[in-house]
Amino acid sequence: MSKRSVLGIDAAWTATQPSGVALISDDGNGWELVDVQASYDAFLNEDYVGPVFRHRGSLPNASLLLESARRKVKDEINLVAVDMPLSLQAIVGRRASDNLISAAYGARHASTHSPSEERPGKLSDDLRAAFTISGYPLAVATVTAPALIEVYPHPALIELANADRRLPYKQAKARKYWPGDGPVVRRANLLRTWREIIALIDAKVAGVGRGLMLPSADAPVYALKAFEDALDAVVCAWVGACALDGRARPYGDDTSAIWVPDLAAS
Repeated sequence: MSKRSVLGIDAAWTATQPSGVALISDDGNGWELVDVQASYDAFLNEDYVGPVFRHRGSLPNASLLLESARRKVKDEINLVAVDMPLSLQAIVGRRASDNLISAAYGARHASTHSPSEERPGKLSDDLRAAFTISGYPLAVATVTAPALIEVYPHPALIELANADRRLPYKQAKARKYWPGDGPVVRRANLLRTWREIIALIDAKVAGVGRGLMLPSADAPVYALKAFEDALDAVVCAWVGACALDGRARPYGDDTSAIWVPDLAAS
Protein backbone atom coordinates (compact mmCIF):
# COMPACT_ATOMS: atom_id res chain seq x y z
CA MET A 1 0.00 0.00 0.00
CA SER A 2 1.42 3.38 -1.02
CA LYS A 3 1.45 6.31 1.37
CA ARG A 4 -1.66 8.49 1.50
CA SER A 5 -1.68 12.02 2.88
CA VAL A 6 -4.30 14.65 3.68
CA LEU A 7 -3.84 18.38 4.19
CA GLY A 8 -6.48 19.88 6.50
CA ILE A 9 -7.13 23.62 6.58
CA ASP A 10 -9.31 25.51 9.04
CA ALA A 11 -9.59 28.46 6.67
CA ALA A 12 -10.45 31.90 8.01
CA TRP A 13 -13.19 33.70 6.10
CA THR A 14 -11.13 36.91 6.03
CA ALA A 15 -7.49 37.66 5.24
CA THR A 16 -6.94 39.27 8.64
CA GLN A 17 -7.36 36.10 10.72
CA PRO A 18 -4.97 33.11 10.85
CA SER A 19 -5.92 29.72 9.46
CA GLY A 20 -4.95 26.43 11.09
CA VAL A 21 -3.15 23.81 8.96
CA ALA A 22 -2.65 20.11 9.70
CA LEU A 23 -1.01 17.31 7.74
CA ILE A 24 -1.66 13.61 8.32
CA SER A 25 -0.34 10.56 6.52
CA ASP A 26 -0.92 6.80 6.34
CA ASP A 27 1.89 4.53 5.18
CA GLY A 28 -0.21 1.42 5.62
CA ASN A 29 -0.03 1.31 9.40
CA GLY A 30 -2.78 3.82 10.11
CA TRP A 31 -3.15 7.57 10.02
CA GLU A 32 -0.56 9.66 11.84
CA LEU A 33 -0.12 13.38 12.46
CA VAL A 34 2.84 14.82 10.57
CA ASP A 35 2.50 18.51 11.40
CA VAL A 36 0.00 21.01 12.76
CA GLN A 37 0.27 24.79 12.95
CA ALA A 38 -2.05 27.70 13.69
CA SER A 39 -1.31 29.70 10.51
CA TYR A 40 -0.19 29.35 6.91
CA ASP A 41 3.06 31.13 7.69
CA ALA A 42 3.91 28.78 10.55
CA PHE A 43 3.19 25.72 8.38
CA LEU A 44 5.40 27.06 5.58
CA ASN A 45 8.23 27.84 8.02
CA GLU A 46 9.67 24.33 8.04
CA ASP A 47 12.42 25.30 10.48
CA TYR A 48 9.86 26.14 13.16
CA VAL A 49 9.82 23.69 16.04
CA GLY A 50 7.83 24.50 19.13
CA PRO A 51 4.35 24.98 20.53
CA VAL A 52 1.40 26.03 18.41
CA PHE A 53 1.72 29.79 18.04
CA ARG A 54 -0.77 32.30 16.69
CA HIS A 55 0.30 34.46 13.77
CA ARG A 56 -1.36 37.26 11.87
CA GLY A 57 -3.72 36.43 9.06
CA SER A 58 -2.51 35.78 5.54
CA LEU A 59 -3.87 34.63 2.21
CA PRO A 60 -3.48 30.95 1.38
CA ASN A 61 -0.99 30.03 -1.34
CA ALA A 62 -2.10 26.63 -2.63
CA SER A 63 1.07 25.76 -4.51
CA LEU A 64 3.36 26.67 -1.60
CA LEU A 65 1.22 24.78 0.90
CA LEU A 66 1.23 21.69 -1.30
CA GLU A 67 4.98 21.91 -1.91
CA SER A 68 5.67 22.18 1.80
CA ALA A 69 3.31 19.31 2.60
CA ARG A 70 4.94 17.10 -0.05
CA ARG A 71 8.36 17.74 1.43
CA LYS A 72 7.13 16.84 4.90
CA VAL A 73 5.63 13.50 3.83
CA LYS A 74 8.13 12.88 1.02
CA ASP A 75 5.25 11.93 -1.23
CA GLU A 76 2.20 13.34 -2.98
CA ILE A 77 -0.79 14.82 -1.17
CA ASN A 78 -3.98 12.94 -1.99
CA LEU A 79 -6.62 15.22 -0.57
CA VAL A 80 -7.09 18.75 0.76
CA ALA A 81 -9.95 19.16 3.25
CA VAL A 82 -11.01 22.74 3.98
CA ASP A 83 -13.41 24.22 6.51
CA MET A 84 -14.72 27.05 4.32
CA PRO A 85 -17.70 27.35 1.97
CA LEU A 86 -16.55 26.17 -1.47
CA SER A 87 -18.56 25.93 -4.66
CA LEU A 88 -18.24 25.43 -8.39
CA GLN A 89 -20.46 28.51 -8.73
CA ALA A 90 -20.14 31.97 -7.26
CA ILE A 91 -21.39 31.98 -3.66
CA VAL A 92 -24.07 34.64 -3.13
CA GLY A 93 -25.89 33.13 -0.14
CA ARG A 94 -26.88 29.83 1.45
CA ARG A 95 -26.28 26.80 -0.72
CA ALA A 96 -27.99 23.42 -0.95
CA SER A 97 -25.10 22.00 1.08
CA ASP A 98 -25.70 24.51 3.90
CA ASN A 99 -29.40 23.72 3.99
CA LEU A 100 -28.89 19.95 3.97
CA ILE A 101 -26.38 20.08 6.82
CA SER A 102 -28.69 22.35 8.78
CA ALA A 103 -31.60 19.98 8.19
CA ALA A 104 -29.55 16.99 9.33
CA TYR A 105 -27.74 18.60 12.27
CA GLY A 106 -29.70 21.73 13.18
CA ALA A 107 -31.56 19.98 15.98
CA ARG A 108 -28.14 19.18 17.43
CA HIS A 109 -27.10 22.85 17.21
CA ALA A 110 -24.70 22.31 14.29
CA SER A 111 -26.27 24.33 11.48
CA THR A 112 -23.87 26.08 9.13
CA HIS A 113 -23.07 29.77 9.11
CA SER A 114 -24.51 31.58 6.09
CA PRO A 115 -21.92 32.51 3.45
CA SER A 116 -22.26 35.59 1.26
CA GLU A 117 -20.67 37.40 -1.64
CA GLU A 118 -18.53 39.34 0.82
CA ARG A 119 -17.67 36.61 3.30
CA PRO A 120 -15.86 34.46 2.35
CA GLY A 121 -16.61 35.69 -1.19
CA LYS A 122 -13.51 36.15 -3.35
CA LEU A 123 -11.32 34.42 -0.75
CA SER A 124 -13.26 31.19 -1.31
CA ASP A 125 -13.30 31.54 -5.10
CA ASP A 126 -9.57 32.20 -5.23
CA LEU A 127 -8.73 29.30 -2.91
CA ARG A 128 -10.80 26.82 -4.92
CA ALA A 129 -9.37 28.08 -8.21
CA ALA A 130 -5.79 27.89 -6.92
CA PHE A 131 -6.15 24.30 -5.75
CA THR A 132 -7.87 23.39 -9.03
CA ILE A 133 -4.94 24.80 -10.98
CA SER A 134 -2.62 22.76 -8.76
CA GLY A 135 -4.52 19.60 -9.71
CA TYR A 136 -7.03 19.41 -6.84
CA PRO A 137 -10.54 19.96 -8.22
CA LEU A 138 -13.49 20.37 -5.86
CA ALA A 139 -15.22 17.01 -5.23
CA VAL A 140 -18.97 17.22 -4.65
CA ALA A 141 -20.16 13.64 -5.24
CA THR A 142 -17.26 11.19 -5.18
CA VAL A 143 -13.66 11.53 -4.07
CA THR A 144 -11.04 10.61 -6.63
CA ALA A 145 -7.59 11.70 -5.51
CA PRO A 146 -6.15 14.21 -5.90
CA ALA A 147 -9.09 16.37 -4.85
CA LEU A 148 -10.32 19.24 -2.71
CA ILE A 149 -13.31 18.84 -0.38
CA GLU A 150 -15.27 21.07 1.97
CA VAL A 151 -15.70 19.88 5.56
CA TYR A 152 -17.33 21.22 8.72
CA PRO A 153 -15.92 20.30 12.15
CA HIS A 154 -19.12 20.57 14.20
CA PRO A 155 -21.05 17.66 12.61
CA ALA A 156 -17.79 15.74 12.26
CA LEU A 157 -17.20 15.94 16.01
CA ILE A 158 -20.82 15.02 16.71
CA GLU A 159 -20.28 11.83 14.71
CA LEU A 160 -16.88 11.15 16.29
CA ALA A 161 -18.22 11.54 19.83
CA ASN A 162 -21.64 10.04 19.04
CA ALA A 163 -22.98 13.17 20.71
CA ASP A 164 -26.54 14.45 21.01
CA ARG A 165 -25.44 18.00 20.18
CA ARG A 166 -22.43 20.03 19.08
CA LEU A 167 -19.49 19.87 21.45
CA PRO A 168 -18.80 23.00 23.55
CA TYR A 169 -15.25 23.64 22.39
CA LYS A 170 -15.21 27.20 20.97
CA GLN A 171 -13.37 29.48 23.39
CA ALA A 172 -15.31 32.58 22.31
CA LYS A 173 -18.58 30.90 23.30
CA ALA A 174 -17.51 29.70 26.77
CA ARG A 175 -19.78 32.19 28.54
CA LYS A 176 -22.73 30.98 26.44
CA TYR A 177 -21.93 27.32 27.11
CA TRP A 178 -21.63 27.75 30.88
CA PRO A 179 -23.51 30.96 31.79
CA GLY A 180 -23.75 30.10 35.47
CA ASP A 181 -20.03 29.54 35.96
CA GLY A 182 -17.23 32.01 36.59
CA PRO A 183 -14.22 32.54 34.30
CA VAL A 184 -12.01 29.99 36.08
CA VAL A 185 -14.61 27.24 35.89
CA ARG A 186 -15.46 28.07 32.28
CA ARG A 187 -11.77 27.83 31.37
CA ALA A 188 -11.50 24.46 33.13
CA ASN A 189 -14.60 23.20 31.30
CA LEU A 190 -13.17 24.30 27.96
CA LEU A 191 -9.84 22.58 28.59
CA ARG A 192 -11.66 19.42 29.65
CA THR A 193 -13.66 19.40 26.41
CA TRP A 194 -10.49 19.91 24.37
CA ARG A 195 -8.83 17.06 26.24
CA GLU A 196 -11.76 14.78 25.42
CA ILE A 197 -11.69 15.73 21.73
CA ILE A 198 -7.95 15.13 21.53
CA ALA A 199 -8.38 11.66 23.02
CA LEU A 200 -11.10 10.83 20.48
CA ILE A 201 -9.06 12.01 17.49
CA ASP A 202 -5.85 10.45 18.80
CA ALA A 203 -7.61 7.08 18.59
CA LYS A 204 -8.09 7.73 14.86
CA VAL A 205 -4.89 9.65 14.04
CA ALA A 206 -1.80 8.66 16.01
CA GLY A 207 0.32 11.47 17.43
CA VAL A 208 -2.46 14.01 17.89
CA GLY A 209 -2.10 13.79 21.67
CA ARG A 210 1.61 14.64 21.36
CA GLY A 211 1.23 17.23 18.63
CA LEU A 212 -1.60 19.20 20.24
CA MET A 213 -0.47 20.13 23.73
CA LEU A 214 -3.21 21.80 25.75
CA PRO A 215 -2.67 25.44 26.70
CA SER A 216 -2.18 26.17 30.38
CA ALA A 217 -5.14 27.19 32.50
CA ASP A 218 -3.84 30.78 32.59
CA ALA A 219 -2.94 31.04 28.90
CA PRO A 220 -3.91 34.31 27.15
CA VAL A 221 -6.93 34.31 24.86
CA TYR A 222 -4.81 34.47 21.71
CA ALA A 223 -3.09 31.23 22.71
CA LEU A 224 -6.47 29.57 23.24
CA LYS A 225 -7.61 30.69 19.78
CA ALA A 226 -4.38 29.41 18.24
CA PHE A 227 -4.94 26.02 19.81
CA GLU A 228 -8.56 25.98 18.64
CA ASP A 229 -7.52 26.78 15.05
CA ALA A 230 -4.95 23.99 15.11
CA LEU A 231 -7.46 21.56 16.59
CA ASP A 232 -10.00 22.38 13.89
CA ALA A 233 -7.36 21.81 11.22
CA VAL A 234 -6.69 18.33 12.62
CA VAL A 235 -10.42 17.60 12.56
CA CYS A 236 -10.51 18.75 8.91
CA ALA A 237 -7.64 16.41 8.05
CA TRP A 238 -9.32 13.50 9.83
CA VAL A 239 -12.56 14.06 7.87
CA GLY A 240 -10.45 14.02 4.71
CA ALA A 241 -9.00 10.67 5.80
CA CYS A 242 -12.54 9.37 6.31
CA ALA A 243 -13.43 10.51 2.78
CA LEU A 244 -10.41 8.71 1.32
CA ASP A 245 -11.35 5.60 3.28
CA GLY A 246 -14.91 5.67 1.92
CA ARG A 247 -16.32 6.58 5.32
CA ALA A 248 -17.74 10.04 4.64
CA ARG A 249 -20.80 11.22 2.78
CA PRO A 250 -21.43 14.46 0.90
CA TYR A 251 -24.34 16.75 1.77
CA GLY A 252 -25.04 18.95 -1.25
CA ASP A 253 -25.70 19.03 -4.95
CA ASP A 254 -23.69 19.19 -8.17
CA THR A 255 -22.14 22.56 -7.26
CA SER A 256 -21.15 22.19 -3.60
CA ALA A 257 -21.01 19.54 -0.90
CA ILE A 258 -19.99 19.37 2.75
CA TRP A 259 -18.43 16.01 3.65
CA VAL A 260 -19.26 14.45 7.02
CA PRO A 261 -17.83 11.22 8.48
CA ASP A 262 -20.09 8.19 8.12
CA LEU A 263 -18.49 5.94 10.67
CA ALA A 264 -21.05 3.19 10.10
CA ALA A 265 -19.92 2.79 6.50
CA SER A 266 -17.84 -0.29 5.74
